[in-house]
Amino acid sequence: MKPTLLILAAGMGSRYGGLKQMDQVGPSGEAIIDYSIYDAIRAGFGKVIFVIREEIEAEFKDLFIKKLETRIEVEYVFQKMDMVPEGITFLSERKKPWGTGHAILVARKKIHEPFAVINADDFYGYNSFLVMAEYLKNHSINSEYAMVGYRLDRTLSDHGHVARGVCETTDDGHLLGITERTNIERTPEGIRFFDENDQPVYLEGPETVSMNFWGFPASIFAHLESHFREFLNVFGNDNKKEFFIPMMIMKLIEDGTIRVRVLESGESWFGVTYRDDKPIVIQKITNKIATGEYPSPLWT
Repeated sequence: MKPTLLILAAGMGSRYGGLKQMDQVGPSGEAIIDYSIYDAIRAGFGKVIFVIREEIEAEFKDLFIKKLETRIEVEYVFQKMDMVPEGITFLSERKKPWGTGHAILVARKKIHEPFAVINADDFYGYNSFLVMAEYLKNHSINSEYAMVGYRLDRTLSDHGHVARGVCETTDDGHLLGITERTNIERTPEGIRFFDENDQPVYLEGPETVSMNFWGFPASIFAHLESHFREFLNVFGNDNKKEFFIPMMIMKLIEDGTIRVRVLESGESWFGVTYRDDKPIVIQKITNKIATGEYPSPLWT
């Protein structure tokens, strides 16, 4: 059975200042999503499911669904604020989505096979899709998850600070922990963030970080629903708190329920965290086309 690719495309893009999931970065109007799907198809994924907001449905279908439906099975689901477990209440004025964990959960009825999860606005590279597809095809154990890890120094922006989940792994390549570090940036002195005492802490660069490229069996949905219910019971009336994937993953690792294999692809991540990142992304795409990694136009 071919694995499915779940693309999280319902985020607000607040730092970027617009709907960056649809922003054109390829010479023929391609978005980053186009390149991810192209890579997923040639890596062996059999279906793509988008998680979007209902208000962008028409525009999204015009840009993506029509050109993809002859190439790969395509579906989409809405992430809505009121999609919560029965019996749960929350403040009606909440505007911010519930987070990436909730975004996966809303696709539960569409997925019954192993699947990967990515962000819509991140460029992950072909080898990342290849190693993940191979893993999902060959591992059917419900307690075995996967994550593509990236070198920290290959994921930074030149135009502002970023948040990254810095990973600790075992000698045999399994995830031990993820520590969220905010305000990471390049400086003349090196890669730096500030700790809780506002003291600078320097990182070397090769540290493994998570860029939200996960691989799961369908059994994860039972865990997601249970942990999301617990989350809402505590934070349901907090308008800013979000239910993130790593939050639940770490709880499952800590209680011995799952193990997570950290996959290495050798790829560099890039994306448009800030508007000033866009010219750099365009240039990197142009370079990849010039070296023959991608055709232009992408969809012919």
